[in-house]
Order: sequence, then structure tokens, then C-alpha cells
Amino acid sequence: MQPSAALGRIQPSATLAMTSRVFELKRAGVDVIGLGAGEPDFDTPDFVKEAAIQAIRDGKTKYTNVDGTPELKAAIVAKFARDNNLTYTPDQISVNVGGKHTLFNAFVATIDAGDEVIVPAPYWVSYPDVIQFAGGTPVFVAAGADQGYKLRPEQLEAAITPKTKWVVLNSPSNPTGAAYSEDELKALGDVLERHPHVWVFADDMYEHIVYDGFRFRTIAEVCPNLYERTLTVNGCSKAYAMTGWRIGFAAGAPWLIKAMAKLQSQSTSNPCSIAQAAAVAALTGPQDFLKERAAAFQTRRDLVVDMLNQAEGIVCPKPEGAFYVYPDVSGTIGKTTPKGKRIETDEDLIGYFLDDARVAAVHGAAFGLSPAMRISYATSEELLTEACRRIQQACADLR
Repeated sequence: MQPSAALGRIQPSATLAMTSRVFELKRAGVDVIGLGAGEPDFDTPDFVKEAAIQAIRDGKTKYTNVDGTPELKAAIVAKFARDNNLTYTPDQISVNVGGKHTLFNAFVATIDAGDEVIVPAPYWVSYPDVIQFAGGTPVFVAAGADQGYKLRPEQLEAAITPKTKWVVLNSPSNPTGAAYSEDELKALGDVLERHPHVWVFADDMYEHIVYDGFRFRTIAEVCPNLYERTLTVNGCSKAYAMTGWRIGFAAGAPWLIKAMAKLQSQSTSNPCSIAQAAAVAALTGPQDFLKERAAAFQTRRDLVVDMLNQAEGIVCPKPEGAFYVYPDVSGTIGKTTPKGKRIETDEDLIGYFLDDARVAAVHGAAFGLSPAMRISYATSEELLTEACRRIQQACADLR
């Protein structure tokens, strides 16, 4: 017995691997600061927890509809109308076991061998692997710091071929925090209108975590002509601090939603019934805490950007959203550690930070653009200050 060829086309998640490594070190008593996980340190709101507890008491512990309860689909319809000025009906809504499951369902349900998917780099680690698992080909388009880590219209135009099936737009971005403005989305939309065979996977998971007055917009909202061929993807994990509850959702064409449900019926079946009840409360309950938490993240962002830019060999842009920074570390490449090891790659640098400074981040190669690293600032200001101090010292120790 051997693993399948499809399994051989993917790699384990680099971000989850680093998170597991940090857990192991902490269990061994090592004083390590983990900045690799894409998980808010805030707790799930109490009113969401209470809704889940009440659901258990009410006996909502049975199977539900494969891709979401009527109550949750109605809440998601209302969310898209309230937050994004988008009108959907329940048959256009898919509820999944987290955003990664939404990605998997959408691509496996639509991609055939030879199909191409345009993926701006840096990218979330799961995009290329799921595309390849489905038999497709990721087409990477470099969008570096010099262009704000955002895809330009002329790049999109050049990347489209008759084989292109999807383009992925993640805003605000994991791993960079870059977010597309309304004008930038319209410019990309102008290109896509000329290519009606290309669909848009709009990953909006971090929409509520934006800074400095940035107004979040999603492409189906600003480009109505793309509405019919856009899958607008979101979830409860990031904004509502519900990573472990595993609720992602999407809105799109009824035929696509039906196809995703067909696949889900033979994989996970329904998401957890209790988590779905909690998600209803999250989406329909008080929303004021979202701005409060975004303000806290902005303070952390400013701290991390300032301190990293004081580290020798690191240049850290200031992102518009999410809770990541993606600094350029090219100034450290070619230097030597105090133990005599030469830093050849950003993965070498991350290993040095972990082994010598006891700070865990994720190397840029995992996200498709090097030399860089992703740091999550979804932790306390105290830990962030200490972690950045350790990074500064580690960089100063390089020769």
C-alpha cells in the first residue's frame, strides 16, 4: 500500500508545522514566544459561548443540513447585506468546516486536470496545495513589497490564458496584511470583465481587521458584473475569535454551491451543529467589539513594525489589515550566526531565531516570496515587545 498520487502533490502546512513545534518546545519547558500561528489571542465572546451552551441544552446535537442550517444560512445572508451590500438567497450560501474547507470544496468541485488558477505571491500556504490536489496548476504572480504586496491589473492580464479557471484575491492578505482599495479592485475587475471564463475566489476572512480608517470592500460589491462568477468567502474564525469552532462560509452561484454541497455530503457532512448555533449568535449579535479588537490589533501592528524596522537587516512595511507583518529580511542573508552557521535562506534565519532567540515565525518561502518572514502579532503587547527585542539582538549578533 502506498499513498495516492494526489496526496503526493501536496505538502503539510508550514504554518501548522511551526505551531506544533512551538507547542512541543513549550511542553518541554522552553521559553519560546510563538509568532507563527494565525489565531487571535482574544477569547470567543461570551454571548457566542452562551448560545452554544443553550444549543446543547436544547438538544441541537443531531445532524443538520449538509451545508448549513436554515438559521445560519439566513444569518449569513443578512451579514452579506449588512456588511458588504451584497444580496444573496439561502441557496447561494455554503457553510463549511472552516475557511480551508471552503477552499477545498470550491476547487475540488470545479478544477479539472490542466486548469490554471492565478495566485498572487505571497499567498496563504493552502492555496497552491489544494489547487494541485484537485489536479490544477497554480500560476504564481509575484506581488512584492514594491507594489504593496498587491496584484496589478497588467500582471493579471498577462497571466490569464484560455486554461485559467480561477483567480484568488485575498484581502486583507494572509501573510502580508495588504488590502485592496475600491479603486484597485475596480481596476482588476476591468481586466476580468474582458475574460468571462475566469472566476474569482474572494477570500475576505480578515475583513473586520483593518486599520487607519481603511474601508474594506469586496470585489462582487464594487464590480457588480462579476457577481455571478465570484465566490465570496468568509468565516467566523478570525474576527470572532472562533478558530477552533471551525465555521467557514461562502456565497456564490447556486450551481456552484450545490456542487460544493455534493462534495461535502461525501466528506465531512454537516459542520458541527453546536458550532453552527454559535455562529448564528456571532453574526446576528452585538458587533461593536469588532472595532475595539481591531483597534487593539492596530496598536500591536504599530509596535511590531516600529521595532522590526530597528532590527539590522530587516525592512518591515506597514500593512492595512489582518494581524500579520511580512518583513523583507534580505539584509540578513549571507551573514553568519555566533555559532558559525551562514544564513543562506529565510528558512535558515527562522531556524536561527527559533534556536538562539527562542522566537518562532514562518519563513517567506512557505508563502512563495523570499527572503522574508511572516510574523503574527495576535498576542499580547508584552510578548510582542520581548519577541521583537530578541529579534533585534539576534540580528545584531549576526556578522
